[in-house]
Amino acid sequence: MRSTIIPLAAALLVVFAGSMFVGCMGENRPMPAAAKLPPPNIVLLYFDDLGWKDVGFNGSRYYETPNIDRLASEGIIFTDAYANAPNCAPSRASLMTGLYAPRHKIYTVGSSARGREENRRMVPAPNTRELALHFVTVAEALREAGYTTGHFGKWHLGGTGFHPEDQGFGVNVGGYFSGSPRGGYFSPYSNPALVDGPEGEYLTDRLTHEAMAFISGNRARPFFLFLSHYAVHTPIQAKADLIAGYEAKSPDGRQNNPVYAAMIESADQSVGQVLNHLDTLGLGDDTVVLFFSDNGGAMQATSNEPLRGHKGMLYEGGIRVPLAIRWPGEIAPGRVEDTPVIGIDLYPTLLDIAGVERPGQRPDGMSLMPLLTGTDVLSARSLYWHFPAYLEMPRGFPGPWRTTPAGAIRRGDFKLIEFFEDGTLELYNLRSDIQETSNLAESMPEMAEVLHERLQAWREETGADMPLPK
Repeated sequence: MRSTIIPLAAALLVVFAGSMFVGCMGENRPMPAAAKLPPPNIVLLYFDDLGWKDVGFNGSRYYETPNIDRLASEGIIFTDAYANAPNCAPSRASLMTGLYAPRHKIYTVGSSARGREENRRMVPAPNTRELALHFVTVAEALREAGYTTGHFGKWHLGGTGFHPEDQGFGVNVGGYFSGSPRGGYFSPYSNPALVDGPEGEYLTDRLTHEAMAFISGNRARPFFLFLSHYAVHTPIQAKADLIAGYEAKSPDGRQNNPVYAAMIESADQSVGQVLNHLDTLGLGDDTVVLFFSDNGGAMQATSNEPLRGHKGMLYEGGIRVPLAIRWPGEIAPGRVEDTPVIGIDLYPTLLDIAGVERPGQRPDGMSLMPLLTGTDVLSARSLYWHFPAYLEMPRGFPGPWRTTPAGAIRRGDFKLIEFFEDGTLELYNLRSDIQETSNLAESMPEMAEVLHERLQAWREETGADMPLPK
């Protein structure tokens, strides 16, 4: 049988002769490199006040979220995901910058001296209401790298001069200083950044359609879509036909508000419409989709059980939130990850997804890429919260405060909360006590001391502003 192996000398002669022939033809050029694939599109679906337990994939049996659950099942669910703060503005500022609140100085919403003055035992730290322009937002970093950037919905990081279009977004629909829909969820909206639709148009639907139009108009190049819904923030308003379906449904514990449930269903429909639109345009496999919330569920609207507390508190109900990420071809579907992660992690994660070098501003968060791809774990670290302000109870609820000035740290399974008025420490093992019912500070003083020292050192390192005694 004749061998098909060419002797080395003959092979070299063939290669040499071929190169001579090409050279004689005047085409002795190097072979072109393989074309570089464009970076993926990025869609960040960000909801306001959506609690950890407000979605089916985290256990709700009253609220109906089939589209959100489908997104989660097609990617990775983070069971221990956290917002950067227990309320809106500081959490959003940290998401945009990748920095903890002490660095950008947005600690709360509005004044830090909320509630009745006679009930405040400390002078709260001053609060900043605008995200300073010298910070490089994730939108600015992506735009600089060639992404088309669009913001749709709630901004809440400053007024004129500090709007989304001043912070890296080429398109802004609906985003200005307000943290809630001033005119409610039905048109007319009283929103200077959103043209009113037909009377009775629902805000969640309108923002979804605007976002889909952005996708259609930019499908030929990489885009970053930040669909930052006002939903499900107060006022609690929903479409009548959806409300009726929940009025006839049995509650799930204290999740029993038909209007709020209908708001969530509209939010879920938004997610489904965006996902279907991506698929219709052939972009589904080329788009990373993230689903996240800015803080825990509000006590006026929902129950976060088994988590303790609500929006405005440093207990788990105020800061633990749903997070799911889908990235076809990179994230294996059906994954569940219990590593604690936090909103500031999305800044470096999105830049890594896009293949963008990080700007000179060093983020406090860690890229989640090793967890997304299943190639590695994250290095051991602590997560921190700093809230040197007062936050009053909503009307109709007993007690003056949702929280007094406080800070918190989570490291591993343990979480410590420090209340600044009197120095009270509360220590919980979240692995065995997710409800935060058993304060271990006295029975585990060494652990409490170690975490307290880390929390104090972090405050000093970040230049955290502290409330002062009266």
